[in-house]
Amino acid sequence: MNKRLLAVPALGALLAFGAVGCGDDNSKQLESWAANVCGAAKDPIAQAQTALADTGQVKTGEAPADLQKRLSADIGRLAKTNQDIAAAIDGAGAPKVDEGANLQKDTVTELTKAADGYLEVQKKLDALPNADQAKFADGLRSVADQVQQLASLSTQAQGKLQRGDLGSAMAKQEGCKPGSAAAAPTSPATGGPSDGATGAPAGGTATDAPGTQAPSTPAPTASAS
Repeated sequence: MNKRLLAVPALGALLAFGAVGCGDDNSKQLESWAANVCGAAKDPIAQAQTALADTGQVKTGEAPADLQKRLSADIGRLAKTNQDIAAAIDGAGAPKVDEGANLQKDTVTELTKAADGYLEVQKKLDALPNADQAKFADGLRSVADQVQQLASLSTQAQGKLQRGDLGSAMAKQEGCKPGSAAAAPTSPATGGPSDGATGAPAGGTATDAPGTQAPSTPAPTASAS
């Protein structure tokens, strides 16, 4: 059976903000706010990149129990990065834009909700029986669906900050530039048959991955999970 690992979509694109026209009003204040957020978020973004890359790794001969442990660690790390980015936004205070306080509050709330969701998914993954490959694959499919929903929540949350002058200010910061965020795999890693290895099916089959298209992410010309 072809093994496919759980593909965690677009969360690695957290804070990949699009550039949209910057006005002169409050520009220094917005750039200072963006510098605080992006400086604090830089390391969590890098950690998310590492976690996302690992979810796409196929390790020949990896036993289901080892795969389960590795994916659990990755999902736990994704939960932590959401928490850390939410904390960075919360700690920066409200940005000096219209409805800035509500914007900050909503973003923090949604990122925290995503982080809590990842922790619940991690618990579910840890509890999956791994002795039976078929049952384990079915369990991973369910986990993958939840992860995709959480990734979408994360991208929507950070998308609130990528509009207008605030988005332009954040796009200038090294820690929030699109290139500094993790590019999530657009398709799950695949590999040949291997002893003990299994994957997360979707589309009604036991060997397909839980999706081949990550949620869209913002880019300077176009929108991170």
